[in-house]
Amino acid sequence: MKKIVFCILSVFSLLVSRAQDKTVQEMRDEASRTIKKDPNDTIPKVWKTGGLLRLTLTQSAQSNWAAGGDNNTLGLSSFFSGYAYYKKGKHTWDNTIDLAYGFLKTTSLGSRKSDDRIDLLSKYGYELGKKWYLSGLMNFHTQFAPGYAYPANKAPVLTSDFLAPAYLIISPGLNYKPNDNFSAFISPSTVRWIIVKNDSLSSEGAFGVDSGKQVKLEFGAYATISYTQKISANAVYTGRLDLFSNYQHNPQNVDVNFYNLLAVKVTGILTMTLAFNLIYDNDVKTVKSDGTIGGASAQLQELLGIGLAVKL
Repeated sequence: MKKIVFCILSVFSLLVSRAQDKTVQEMRDEASRTIKKDPNDTIPKVWKTGGLLRLTLTQSAQSNWAAGGDNNTLGLSSFFSGYAYYKKGKHTWDNTIDLAYGFLKTTSLGSRKSDDRIDLLSKYGYELGKKWYLSGLMNFHTQFAPGYAYPANKAPVLTSDFLAPAYLIISPGLNYKPNDNFSAFISPSTVRWIIVKNDSLSSEGAFGVDSGKQVKLEFGAYATISYTQKISANAVYTGRLDLFSNYQHNPQNVDVNFYNLLAVKVTGILTMTLAFNLIYDNDVKTVKSDGTIGGASAQLQELLGIGLAVKL
């Protein structure tokens, strides 16, 4: 576990070493641009809002194809990212929402999810001095639909569902923000609720809740680091690293959520995206290929697609 955290922090430190670069992500540029207003309008503009919607569709069909393959395949993935930023005097309030859902349907395998995420983050800050803010953070994370593991020659095994799990974090702390494309929040006193609103999963004690219980309260330390970097005129990298250590149970087993997204504009609204995500949670058990339950392991996800991207 320590090796995983050390490797992730090492990689992330290389990525953020250029955080002082004044170039920012295209969407951040949009959010930070000077707002034009009527000279007679004396009301200050304290809110900046916007978002990005991406849709990727894949389809194939074949009949008597000697090279083999499924007769029909259909894949669809969607992603929405929205923001609402408030700034007035020394007060800031940043709100973001990330929604993702994707599926792949084939003749032989049926329909399976390829992506599923709901993430809401709200962070208030009061400027203490240059680059430092006294902050309070709320983060809520769950998914839209049931998730399954698919052991060989056996029925699918339910592994997750809407609000099973869900994580709610309330955290006071300090936020270091030297520029618009780097932010580091740290708190030694964080409350986290783990919610499992599915009877079959909660009865198994899934995600660390006590068997038969649907909510577990944890107290620990929390940190979140976010970074964006415009690599070229058409390519932008976005990363976020979340770390949580539960003081009450095995604090050395740090929960890790590491999200990475590279977006490259091909032409107009056509965009290629590459996402790589890593999660480690010592309370999340794996389902082996034979259907038996194994221990905790690193969860990896890679998504590559070309589709439409529209700024809102």
